[in-house]
Amino acid sequence: MKTTTTENIGMDIQQKYLEFHTRINEELQQCLLGKEPKSLYEPATYILTGKGKRVRPVLVLLGAESICGTSDHALNLALSVEVLHNFTLIHDDIMDNAALRHGRETVHLKWNENAAILSGDMMLAFAYELALKTNSSRLTKILDVITQSTIVICEGQTYDMDFEKRTDVTMSEYLDMISKKTGRLIAASLELGGLAAEATDEQLAILTEYGELIGQAFQVQDDLLDIMADDKKFGKVPGGDLMEGKKTFLLLRALELTTGEDHLLLQSVIDNHGIAQERIPEIKDIYERCGILNEAQELINSNFEKAVTLSEKLPNEAGREALVGFTAMVMKRDS
Repeated sequence: MKTTTTENIGMDIQQKYLEFHTRINEELQQCLLGKEPKSLYEPATYILTGKGKRVRPVLVLLGAESICGTSDHALNLALSVEVLHNFTLIHDDIMDNAALRHGRETVHLKWNENAAILSGDMMLAFAYELALKTNSSRLTKILDVITQSTIVICEGQTYDMDFEKRTDVTMSEYLDMISKKTGRLIAASLELGGLAAEATDEQLAILTEYGELIGQAFQVQDDLLDIMADDKKFGKVPGGDLMEGKKTFLLLRALELTTGEDHLLLQSVIDNHGIAQERIPEIKDIYERCGILNEAQELINSNFEKAVTLSEKLPNEAGREALVGFTAMVMKRDS
């Protein structure tokens, strides 16, 4: 009988992830190749061939495998989700006036805003075209999940933009926003994989809840990495969220836990729409003293443990182990 160690599982999932990542990238490179006009399709191809981790399409494939052990029938849905995700990134970058995406010039700067908007619009339609290629008796449900997810993501982005103007955002509002903007597509990715695999309603509910848990954990982890990660690995200046005055789990929770001068300094980050880089160590010190860095890590760990427990109800053992292994791998990232 074969003994499976944690180390072996890690090696196995890294190999599977590499295979999935390569396959997804190869398909994305080909899907718009040669289409005209170039001014519409080249910006889309440019962002689709960036250095993304492909977390969402991999989750589609693993969601399918956790149900039936294979993901071949879920590939078009995986591509659909990645195209949809990148559509949101093009438009987000315009709204944020972002200069870089994965270390490369953003689409609206490399071309122009009109080209970026049109390419993004095309990508939304193309995501549906890819989904329609799925051979499934539940195609109506698949399209409904994509449609509702797109609406929810737009709601989340709107809340995020609204929060930039407010100085009184609460933790519950923030968690609701990230569940929409970040968590929804992660949950939908697993749900779509399950639909491709003809999962039962109960199994779909498990996959969706799993996605909601890890979606929240991923965003809190991003907040944590922003101030803790090595800037060379993370790709931006540590404390960049604070410098921009972004409302994050760390900042909002620390405001709940502090009083006096500490509280006033934290509130000034919001009131002044950011803080100077040289003062980031002061904020980090407050976070450490009030225990918020540990609390954030505990939330990440708790969500992961809950997700693992949920996964035990999924029918395919190898598939669910791969799903949990991939989740663990992503949660151990340092960038």
